[in-house]
Amino acid sequence: MIVTLTANPSLDRTVNLTAPLERGAVQRADSVISQAGGKGVNISRACVAADLPSIAVLPAAKDDPFVLELLAAGIDCRPVAHEGDLRVNITITEPDGTTTKLNSPGPLATPRLLQELEDALVRRADSADWTVLAGSLPPGTPPEWYAELVTALRGAGARVAVDTSEAPLKALVDALSSTRASAPHLMKPNGEELASFTGHHAEEIEADPLAAAGAARDLVGRGVESVLVTLGPHGAVLVTADQAWHAAPPPTTVVSTVGAGDSSLFGYLLGDVTGRDPDQRLALAVAYGSAAAGLPGTTIPHPRQVQTDLVHVTRLDLV
Repeated sequence: MIVTLTANPSLDRTVNLTAPLERGAVQRADSVISQAGGKGVNISRACVAADLPSIAVLPAAKDDPFVLELLAAGIDCRPVAHEGDLRVNITITEPDGTTTKLNSPGPLATPRLLQELEDALVRRADSADWTVLAGSLPPGTPPEWYAELVTALRGAGARVAVDTSEAPLKALVDALSSTRASAPHLMKPNGEELASFTGHHAEEIEADPLAAAGAARDLVGRGVESVLVTLGPHGAVLVTADQAWHAAPPPTTVVSTVGAGDSSLFGYLLGDVTGRDPDQRLALAVAYGSAAAGLPGTTIPHPRQVQTDLVHVTRLDLV
């Protein structure tokens, strides 16, 4: 089972344009897709499609339309009571796959909410294969909260994966300097996020698997068991204490990159839960991410749409 936390859930609206985005102009949309979303929610959706048990923990009222939509989709949703309207994220997708995102902040978190979210996760820690902390934090949340959550969950016996960015990511990395108890078992930065705290240029990391693996190795040296770095059209890199691999994606016509990273993380977790070797988990991660990029909006791919056999994995030799 995979337990997911989406601390800052969102109503995702994707606007698909018929022509390139032009600032200041009136443009026609080919379609508009609305969906209850957020990184953790996306991973729970992928679990449902793959018949893998999942519980989605998030802040919302029990009768919120957001929660009702997830329940209708077959997602075991465990909302923690929270006041305020959920945020709305708008994604604009151009015909060539270029994606522009406008993300709102979300309602203010309270100490009571954060404690109840932590309690909900810790209660389920020993019954889950993985606990996933994913996405941004709502306003009012201390940036070090993810690091504190990892420590609490590890103490309860959980295996923890984290996918976040900006201040929460920096706080998590900074915490590794003081104690390994705050080290997740898995981290999934993209190239830009990895560059933000390693001193590398994002373009270098995204285009050079060896550079990405070298930067990720620093996290492994500080206690993180595995680091999965997604590199967009260049695939992904996986680094563990002993080995590193690069996976090149299959040919993909990009429709929307929204949710591709979440699908990649799910592919890796699915590979782990089903007992695959690390390089095979990486292949499944890239296959899932590529399949998601070929679908509109935040559509999560079904396993039958995932082509693992078209992913090419190579061993990387790090000096």
